[in-house]
Amino acid sequence: MYVAHRPTAVQDHVALVEIDLTGELMIAAAAASEDRLSPDRIDEVLEVDGDGGDPADRVPPGTGTAGRCPG
Repeated sequence: MYVAHRPTAVQDHVALVEIDLTGELMIAAAAASEDRLSPDRIDEVLEVDGDGGDPADRVPPGTGTAGRCPG
């Protein structure tokens, strides 16, 4: 039986944000001199204040500079 594959235009925006955040953490972890990132450093990388505030207050992905290499 042959099944035609149709291209889809559906994107999971939540998954894309999670992938971006994971990438930011991986970059920060690779650049860190310590074995683990501290909770404060994680909050800094993810651009959150760490007090359990509203996630909607987060800076949209790609607009921050934490953990990014210049150039």
